[in-house]
Amino acid sequence: MAAARDQAGGREGLAREMVGVIMAGGTGSRFWPASTQDRPKQFLSLFGDHSLLQQSYERLAASLPPERILVLTSVEHAGLVRLQLPQLPPENVVAEPQRRDTAAAVTLAACLAAARFGDPIMAIVTADHVIAPVEAFTQTLLSAAAGAADGRSLYTFGIRPDHAATGFGYLELGEPLPSSDAIAHWVLGRFVEKPDLETARAYVAGGRHLWNSGMFVWRSHAILEQLRRHVPEHESRIRQAVALDGKPGFAAELASAFEPLRKVSIDYAVMERAHNVRCVVATFGWHDVGSFTALADHLPTDADGNAHRGRVFGVDAHDNIVFAEDEGEVVALVGLHDLVVVRAGKRTLVLPRERAQDIKELVARLDEDVK
Repeated sequence: MAAARDQAGGREGLAREMVGVIMAGGTGSRFWPASTQDRPKQFLSLFGDHSLLQQSYERLAASLPPERILVLTSVEHAGLVRLQLPQLPPENVVAEPQRRDTAAAVTLAACLAAARFGDPIMAIVTADHVIAPVEAFTQTLLSAAAGAADGRSLYTFGIRPDHAATGFGYLELGEPLPSSDAIAHWVLGRFVEKPDLETARAYVAGGRHLWNSGMFVWRSHAILEQLRRHVPEHESRIRQAVALDGKPGFAAELASAFEPLRKVSIDYAVMERAHNVRCVVATFGWHDVGSFTALADHLPTDADGNAHRGRVFGVDAHDNIVFAEDEGEVVALVGLHDLVVVRAGKRTLVLPRERAQDIKELVARLDEDVK
């Protein structure tokens, strides 16, 4: 009992040192027409009553108060974040003036965290992944926070692959590390780019590779030190802008800082080059849900194998994915199979399941008022 109380007390202490950062700047183009420029994927309620963003917030809010949760998003969507997350202090919704990929977003988050909270343990999480159960997520998060608390290591979350996916980057594990709980800690050997199918199968069979979840934990000073080393322009420009946080002129100064920055991911800019990267193996279920085909795993399925949201009626129709934004909408299919059919507002999409990844190319060709 005493050991359990000590562990609980240690977790509460860690949580008091933490700041959660939700990265909510994605465009979600592979979910058009449900996802649009005005309301990207992270703001959609793809299943259940809450959007993916709201679910991400609720996972962090299980252990962190609202005042220690930041959401980074685009200027265009800051109002939508505030609408969906009224619990957040308005200043904790941070608008990125231009899209400059995740290295710029992480730099902004780290500079703000340091300016507002000192040297907190930062948890960088995604806004558009499906994660459950919350309890397992919290356990993994706090275990990584305990490992990063000394400020010497950068932590990432790895997901045990359950199939040979070619659409994810991988983490190659190095040596195991001691852990004070049931979560496995490893030295990270290296980041691996998205593999071909044969290589992905070898990774799954070998057991030394995890999917890269894109979530991280570190002390703010630890990541800022690496940013200064590897992308010094990002760190210096954004740090100068953040000096005006909460003051007149902050938005203009931040826009000026962002404008010349090159687009580069935090993985490529820092994580692949740093020598102090560690990994925790997630105990929670994780789904990227990067396309309508991945969404099918989370939708009810009728007797003919049609995964659906909405009212679907079919004759000789099987193994389709049907998504209606309005759950009361009727979609009727005759003699069709292995299609994706989407109805959202005044937009309709129909394509073969195996070409779901081509939606991104389609969106690039659409008129701006349709996107």
